[in-house]
Amino acid sequence: MDFRTLSLLALAIGPAIAIMAFVYARDVHDREPFGVLLMSFFWGCFSVVPAIILETILPGLVPGSSGSGILSIAIYTFVIIAFSEEFSKYIFLRYYSYRKRSFNEPFDGIIYMVMVGMGFATIENLMYVFGADTPQNQWATAGMRAITAVPAHASFAIVMGYYAGLAKFSKDKEKQLLMQGILYATILHGFYDFFLFQNISEGIAIGALVSLIIGIRFSLKAMRMHRDSSPFRKPATSEAITSEDEDEGHFESPYKPS
Repeated sequence: MDFRTLSLLALAIGPAIAIMAFVYARDVHDREPFGVLLMSFFWGCFSVVPAIILETILPGLVPGSSGSGILSIAIYTFVIIAFSEEFSKYIFLRYYSYRKRSFNEPFDGIIYMVMVGMGFATIENLMYVFGADTPQNQWATAGMRAITAVPAHASFAIVMGYYAGLAKFSKDKEKQLLMQGILYATILHGFYDFFLFQNISEGIAIGALVSLIIGIRFSLKAMRMHRDSSPFRKPATSEAITSEDEDEGHFESPYKPS
C-alpha cells in the first residue's frame, strides 16, 4: 500500500476516530467497557448492509420517490435515505448495546449510539472516498466529508442516543422515547440530505450547513444534560457551575435517577 493510499485511508477514518474519542472523553462518571464499545463500532460498520438493502428495495415500494421534483426529492431523502440508514443503525443499538449491563446511565445511550454511528460513517466514507473517479476527487471527497458528513452522522447518532438514554430508565415510556429517537434523527438527517440533493436554486444547499450546526448544537447540550444527570455523579457543591454552563446556560435533564 503506497503513501497516498495510506494518507487517504487516514483522512477517511480519522474524523470518526476523533469524534469517538471526543465523546468518550466526556463519559466522565462511569466509563464503558472497551470490548462493548468496539463491538458497537463493528456492528455499526455492518449496519451499512441493511441500509443498502432498504435503499435498494424501498424506491419500488414508496410512491413518488423516483421523480425530480421537490416532493420526490423530499420523499427520497427523508424516507429512502434517512429512515433506511437511521433505522439500520438503531437495530444494532437496540439489540446489542442497549441490552448490555454496562448500559447503566443515560449518557451510555449517546456513547454507544455514537460508536454505532461512527462505524456506519467510516464504511460509508471509505466507499465514497475510494469510489471517486480521480485522485483529485478522492482527496476532495475525503476532505469535505471530514468536516460535513461525518460530524453530521455523529449528530444524528447523539440525537438518537439521547432518547435511548432516556428510554432505558423510563420503562413506562420506553417504546415512545425510542421511537422519538428514530424520528428526530431521521428528520435531522432528512433535512441535511434534502438541501444537498435538490438543485432548485443556487445557494440553497446552505440549508445543509444550517442543519449540521443545529445538530451539533443540540448534541453538545444533550451530552451535558446526560452527563449531569448521571447517578454516578458526585454530589454538586455550591461552586459546581462551570464556565461552560455559564456560557451556554444550564439545561436540566428530564431523567431523574432513582
